Amino acid sequence: MKDYYEILGVSRNASAEEIKKAYHQMAHKYHPDKAGGDEAKFKEVNEAYQVLSDMRKRAEYDRFGRVADGGGFNAGPGGGFDWNVNFGDFGNMGDLGDIFESFFEGMGVHPRRKNYDHGADLQLGVEITLEEAKTGKSLDLGFSTKVTCEVCKGLGYKAEKGVKKCEYCAGRGEIRESRKTIFGNFVQVVACPECHGTGEIPVELCPNCKGEGRKKGTRHIKLEVRPGVSDGQIIKVKGMGEAGERKAEAGDLYVRISVKKHPVFERRGDDLHMQLEIPVTDIILGKKRKIAALGGKELTIQIPAGFDPSKELKVPGEGVTGNGDLLIHVRIKPPKLDSHSKKLAEELEKLLGEE
Repeated sequence: MKDYYEILGVSRNASAEEIKKAYHQMAHKYHPDKAGGDEAKFKEVNEAYQVLSDMRKRAEYDRFGRVADGGGFNAGPGGGFDWNVNFGDFGNMGDLGDIFESFFEGMGVHPRRKNYDHGADLQLGVEITLEEAKTGKSLDLGFSTKVTCEVCKGLGYKAEKGVKKCEYCAGRGEIRESRKTIFGNFVQVVACPECHGTGEIPVELCPNCKGEGRKKGTRHIKLEVRPGVSDGQIIKVKGMGEAGERKAEAGDLYVRISVKKHPVFERRGDDLHMQLEIPVTDIILGKKRKIAALGGKELTIQIPAGFDPSKELKVPGEGVTGNGDLLIHVRIKPPKLDSHSKKLAEELEKLLGEE
């Protein structure tokens, strides 16, 4: 009886990751296309992996010391199928998408080969003032991420040494893995784990980035925030995220803008709102007042005589953008009354005919 654990050189309580790692090492060592390879040993290693990498098959092997042959059903005494199958176990028999993909692979239609890893997208948060949101702002941003290796320029290897054909896949960039499913035996074509589907491997790796083509560093960018930017708005900067592995496409940078609350002005869309406290005489007499707009610009506003404080005073074009307005909410400042001012108020009341 074959000891699959011994063939792969792992313990009986090895994890799925340990089994996968051991398989890749052994398969690389005995691959028949490689000098010094051993086809018989390679097949034995592959057989052991097909069993131990499948949870259902591994459990059966651990219990009985063998795995029944066939396409997922056990043959009955009459040579037919035993249809007493637990369909709840289908999840352990592989992804159905992979199975149907294998049909197309068998017809010569292969999926796109896996290349090197795409860089991750990044997100930064930046806080600006309401004044800066109105006028726009140029931001100098610096953040830590993986950047292109400056020694090999992202290649991951010494350019002068070049590359050579991958021995593991014989330069094809792909290998075939046999698997048993409920539909039968299928051969799946996958990207070569050694060359990442390129069919080539470097002769000598870059010592600075250890062959990755990127390393930890700091990226600096200048970001132009346009006038009128909103709180919570996200600005996408293409290709300024994490650098890709070995010249692979870089990720994108997403900058979330946060606008600080202003002590005087409140933004509502493109409009600005503010509170203005005035004495009652300004309304009676229809006086003018000077106020500071957002950004410090001085404005002169006219308080209409007899103005209704429940309404708003509008200053067109003085919002966050040229399409927005400044809306002033008027509050009456309580007067400080002495005996003389009370008498004047009583006379004014008579004059206006109020009761």
